[in-house]
Amino acid sequence: MLSVFKSIPTHMDYKGQKLAEQIFQGVILVSAVIGFIYGLIIEQFGWTVYIMLVGFTVSCLLTLPPWPMYRRNPLTWHPAMREPSTESREKPQENLKKKKHK
Repeated sequence: MLSVFKSIPTHMDYKGQKLAEQIFQGVILVSAVIGFIYGLIIEQFGWTVYIMLVGFTVSCLLTLPPWPMYRRNPLTWHPAMREPSTESREKPQENLKKKKHK
């Protein structure tokens, strides 16, 4: 049962996050303009609020889940580098002691 939930992706890449933000702002802006104009025409502020709420809901449904269009550019990480052995490295305090002050 839990394996079904583990198979659901939970991430977006950086370009996907930018796209989601642009879609969110665009839908909110369009719904605000439409709501304002419609509310002004019928002289009911309540309809402006309703249209804004519908726009907010639509934008949330479009941008909150990590849809496949937001995961098209995954990051490729470099392989991990080995750390140099501790014997070949000197401690920073020893480096300071070796330098002579004039």
